[in-house]
Amino acid sequence: MNIENNKVALIEYTLTDSAGEQIDASNGTPLAYVHGHGNLIPGLEKQLEGKTVSDKFTAKIAAADAYGERVDALVQTVGKDMFQGVEELEVGMRFEAQSEQGMHSVEVTAVEGDQVTVDGNHPLAGLDLTFEVEVTGVRESTAEELEHGHAHGTGGHQHD
Repeated sequence: MNIENNKVALIEYTLTDSAGEQIDASNGTPLAYVHGHGNLIPGLEKQLEGKTVSDKFTAKIAAADAYGERVDALVQTVGKDMFQGVEELEVGMRFEAQSEQGMHSVEVTAVEGDQVTVDGNHPLAGLDLTFEVEVTGVRESTAEELEHGHAHGTGGHQHD
């Protein structure tokens, strides 16, 4: 069975940046996803199309087809008063911020006096990525998985 829209695929992977530094890996726990539902970055999903169990390959994904290019406008300096209830702000802290476009995840990148710089870019934005991939399973999706838009069970989303 080949990976195609609405099939659940299971993959083992190791993710590295352009310098070869490991960023993430499945480490023996395959990632399950429903193909064609936007569960993976576009460049990787495109390269998985048509693959089958036991296929192994290297996928080099340009930043634009991964987490996008960095957007300077997503870096802003705001007052500490925007973080009500947070006693100690530190670089690296992540928060959910409300904007006119909805909720966004931001990371604190600097704290200077009463000013805090936050970055709304994805942490991997602007990076070219390399995945070493092995397809370990392909199966039909269940009706519930298609309704929810993600794989359930081992390697997928766990519902309580």
